[in-house]
Amino acid sequence: MSGENFRDIQAFLAVARERSFTRAAAQLGVSQSALSHTIRALEARLGLRLLARTTRSVSPTEAGERLIQKVAPRFKAITDELTAFEALRDRPAGTVRITASDFAVNTILWPKLSKLQQKVPDVKIELTIEQGLTDIVAEHFDAGVRFGDQIAKDMTAVRISPDIRMVIVGAPCYLEGHPPPKSPSDLTEHECINMRSSMRSEVSAWELKKGKRNLQVRVDGSWTFNGIYPVIEAALAGFGLAYMQEELARPHIKSGRLQAVLRDWCPTLPGLHIFFASRRQSTPALSLIVEALRYRR
Repeated sequence: MSGENFRDIQAFLAVARERSFTRAAAQLGVSQSALSHTIRALEARLGLRLLARTTRSVSPTEAGERLIQKVAPRFKAITDELTAFEALRDRPAGTVRITASDFAVNTILWPKLSKLQQKVPDVKIELTIEQGLTDIVAEHFDAGVRFGDQIAKDMTAVRISPDIRMVIVGAPCYLEGHPPPKSPSDLTEHECINMRSSMRSEVSAWELKKGKRNLQVRVDGSWTFNGIYPVIEAALAGFGLAYMQEELARPHIKSGRLQAVLRDWCPTLPGLHIFFASRRQSTPALSLIVEALRYRR
């Protein structure tokens, strides 16, 4: 069925239902004369008279009644489906894929989104743990989570955490046999626990800052992991110094299981942000997730 036939039959059904050109025209948002022209054109194409007109009333002819019986239920089904699609457009539903570090997933995404998802069961959330920078468009992610200074300018970004302080720590049993470093250059004399974001990437440098001095320090050691939580365990077990978010080290420092070193060189990094390609492409489900994660001071 052509678009023209579809619209014309829709107009015919409105007139037949209302038994009035005036009321049908108002319902369809067209003029009465335009509606009359549409019905005459439909009758001409079909070669059948569909409506009997008098000065006081309008009613379907036998051919019109047959057309109503055949197509009206189908038109209602189509209209119902279109209405359902419109509701789906506005209702949070579907799968949202997000790439983030293990730190972001464990400390922010899971605690907040696990509560949100219970309230919107039609939304499915897929969290992929990746330490490195990911092209969310090429890899078909809806969003990513990274530090604010790691996000491309053409992305829309929303802060989801305060700024994050980093810290270098070691277990007392390790530091008993290795004098604590007094400057970044002393790290070359230490066993350091490394992180690598992926098999294809280099070992991550330790970002250090003091005043206006910014250093990217490459350290060495016997252990390298691709996640921060094994790094914590290795540090607690005395296998060397580790560089991590202070939030993760704080309870162990408080309990005496870890000690901080080079505090005056440990930087504060821009907070974590959730980012996505365009606000125009944002689905209701993604918008809901972004608002649930948004950092409010």
